[in-house]
Amino acid sequence: MRILSVNVGRAQALRVGGREFLSAIGKRPVDGPVAVRQLGLAGDEQADLSAHGGITKAVYAYPSEHFAFWQTVRAQARAAAWDEAVPPGLLGENLTLQGIAEDRLWVGDRLRLPGCVLAVSEPRRPCDKLGAALGFAQAVRLMVQSGFCGSYLAVVEPGTLRAGDPIELIPGPREVNLRELFRARMAGRRNLA
Repeated sequence: MRILSVNVGRAQALRVGGREFLSAIGKRPVDGPVAVRQLGLAGDEQADLSAHGGITKAVYAYPSEHFAFWQTVRAQARAAAWDEAVPPGLLGENLTLQGIAEDRLWVGDRLRLPGCVLAVSEPRRPCDKLGAALGFAQAVRLMVQSGFCGSYLAVVEPGTLRAGDPIELIPGPREVNLRELFRARMAGRRNLA
């Protein structure tokens, strides 16, 4: 388990369904160490604090193992070429992870990195901005159906992190699985258009 990429973004105008919103979903990889503070990563912004950011949603992590799925469905939707890889940060994630998917995470688990400690707090709730970022409107429905939601993390011990950092998973109380919580919250939304 390790961090493949650390990604940050600034709030910018984003057009969704004929309306314009301020969004920082467009994240880009950064090199070197990045400071991790209680409210997120240095150089990163969250435009809609009702849905993203704050103490419990300071950092958003996403497993790279789901990128092949998104590459395929983006190509099927003609939003990208068949051979166009999903770049780190495209789903709005701050951390692109390897070796740790939602079904292995529980609310309260801790991710110990060499320079900081993060805690799993909740799954992402997809919004229309995800569809705009991925280039096709059905992205929200596909995230709900697949359960490939990623995880929000709280900062337990501030510090630094960087691409390549190993991750040690420290089990929490093991009462609420992240993917199960996501499916429970999304019940009734599986047939989204």
